[in-house]
Amino acid sequence: MSELPSSPAPAAPAFTLDVIGHIESDYPDKFGIPRQPGLAPAARGRLRLDPPFDDPLTVRGLEAFSHLWLTFVFHESPTRWTPLVRPPRLGGNAKVGVFASRSTHRPNRLGLSLVELAGIDTTRGVALELRGHDLLDGTPVLDIKPYLPWVESRPDALAGFAPDAPPHYRVVFTCEAESRLAERADRLSLRALIEQVLAQDPRPAYRRGAEARVYGVRLRDVDVRFHVVDDAGTPVMEVLAIVALDP
Repeated sequence: MSELPSSPAPAAPAFTLDVIGHIESDYPDKFGIPRQPGLAPAARGRLRLDPPFDDPLTVRGLEAFSHLWLTFVFHESPTRWTPLVRPPRLGGNAKVGVFASRSTHRPNRLGLSLVELAGIDTTRGVALELRGHDLLDGTPVLDIKPYLPWVESRPDALAGFAPDAPPHYRVVFTCEAESRLAERADRLSLRALIEQVLAQDPRPAYRRGAEARVYGVRLRDVDVRFHVVDDAGTPVMEVLAIVALDP
């Protein structure tokens, strides 16, 4: 009996996803954003829902939850992707499969972030106040789901090449930077944000140790300029200046 000819594989279905809202963030630029949520608890943000999803009925009961999963789009990442990527945790040299990483260079550019829900404002539409996020200003959000710790927290899970939290380095401020902080009404929360972001060394993974180059991280409405000095073989992040961004 002759074999029946195989049928061609069905075409993959296409999906259209609606953006339900956008992020207003302490991070106006990609450089310096923590590589995972929760690493900078001082980071503030707001998810403002777009019509028709800004009906207060859509968030009824959400106030009973402390944390949320946000599904979003890496909207400023390239649309191209490759099967192998270089995770920063491996020094930016070793390669792993894209699906074994959290790289932003993904086939569909989808991201997933666990954020703290600090409040809900329904006076004009719906705005969710967030803390500890890792989202760029303007990020399109596709979905919101409550976080359930009894099923989604697995301390015994294997974490591959990232088994522990990244190292944290000491952050110091020059007198000039201290004086600029002292002038601001948000000086305490801004200092905390600067310390939490720089303590993770936001430089490219291949740069380690002290170096003369001055970097700039944009946080809120300022450019935080810093370099890295050596303290007995340990990098220290020194904030040189805090410069207001052009409005």
